Amino acid sequence: MEEKIFRSGFISIIGRPNVGKSTLLNCILGEKISIISEKPQTTRNKVLGILNLPASQVIFMDTPGIHQAESKLNRYMVRVAMATYNEVDASIFMVEANNFIKEADKFIIKTLKKVRVPVILVINKIDLATKESLLPLIDSYRSLFDFHRIIPCSSLKGDGVEIVVDEIINIIPEGPKYFPTDMITDQPERFIASEMIREKVMRLTSQEVPYSVAVWVDGFEQKQGREIIIVIRATIYVERDSQKGIIIGKGGSMLKRIGKQAREDLEGILGSRIYLELFVKVKNNWSKDNNALKNFGYEMK
Repeated sequence: MEEKIFRSGFISIIGRPNVGKSTLLNCILGEKISIISEKPQTTRNKVLGILNLPASQVIFMDTPGIHQAESKLNRYMVRVAMATYNEVDASIFMVEANNFIKEADKFIIKTLKKVRVPVILVINKIDLATKESLLPLIDSYRSLFDFHRIIPCSSLKGDGVEIVVDEIINIIPEGPKYFPTDMITDQPERFIASEMIREKVMRLTSQEVPYSVAVWVDGFEQKQGREIIIVIRATIYVERDSQKGIIIGKGGSMLKRIGKQAREDLEGILGSRIYLELFVKVKNNWSKDNNALKNFGYEMK
């Protein structure tokens, strides 16, 4: 009897901010592990998502959006993304179905020139485009880079996502199972909790507040009573007193909304009842402070 070949590999998902990288990863896995908001630069760290199939295991890396960064935090985020270029078996370069190629996408294509692995171009949000605009766009991208394949898709609706996965499975080499079959991410529960809280801040607040927020989980404890309850205590850090007031809201109303939505998401992800206690503190200009960035986990390993 012929032994079945098992394939495994690492795939990075790269692109400029807000093109749908995290949505694609969540769609592929059928689980929410990467946070999403309409605001750019939501993803700040590399997040691993593990797709387990009968004859393969694909480890996807959701990365921060690549852009010409100025602040220390943003430069860190770009370095995280670009560091994945040659530590993977293939890359997914994700763009939007626009009428023309944006300068930010051309900038990323330039950074891909020295990449030694296959690059699949995924043109996302085709549900918002017409066929007449899509075909010239594909030709334009094809003229700029030798992509392994170009695949239109809608990560929000799931259209074309199966084609992306099938192409990845064809690319990855024969290899071992790197992670247990029941594991879908390598991120610890504390990290997932902090990210879900930050997502709610990004979704519910406006202006400059979301980009000035960091979340630190002070306590994460499982308590056994009639049922298991996970008690999470976390602090939302902002850079100014005015931002603290926005997050707390009148009579604590905004903080309650953030906590309620984060708790509901976490109960679904962690499969347990959650008691979530949130605090808000000011740490002046933390995003420009090397020690603060390091303490919040924004440091290249």
